[in-house]
Amino acid sequence: MYSASDLKKGLKIEIEGQPYTITEFEFCKPGKGTALYRCRLKNMMNGSTLDRTFRPVDKIDVPNVEEREIHYTYQDGDSFVFSDADTYEEMHLTKAQLGDKAYFLIENSVCNVVLFNGEPIDITLPTFIEKQIVETEPGARGDTATNVLKPATLDNGYEIQVPLFINQGDMVKIDTRTGEYVERISKA
Repeated sequence: MYSASDLKKGLKIEIEGQPYTITEFEFCKPGKGTALYRCRLKNMMNGSTLDRTFRPVDKIDVPNVEEREIHYTYQDGDSFVFSDADTYEEMHLTKAQLGDKAYFLIENSVCNVVLFNGEPIDITLPTFIEKQIVETEPGARGDTATNVLKPATLDNGYEIQVPLFINQGDMVKIDTRTGEYVERISKA
């Protein structure tokens, strides 16, 4: 169990059987009375947030959260199959569990999975991936403006906004945290 004085930004705690991460933390000592610990918490299972105030005597549960390295192996219908790097145990996650992260999975890539009570609740992908543009309007010579964007479709069907100079067939680097274009990969 944590005491309120152990709280800090980034700490994982459990409230009413749900795992939360502290996203904002503030220590408040009013003129009279006891100190307060104000926290903004993010639910690790559904992403909702809540504000909670703790007193110094409060005890907070430690969640049964574990992070492991896994490899994405293949897609089996609606299920994505991952393999544990150490035990070779297979883990199946659905498209609903992954959301848009499913578009950024590359076979044999290394990911981290967050497990709560042995069940996967989230994965962390490599920060950047490279994908090919399969459909976009052709860029005209001299279109190098960096603030004008156009839609483009990747080889996996995901649509992003890219600068005007990107053409069909170009390889681009994508930030998996935001799903946005980062840069064009040169053809060397």
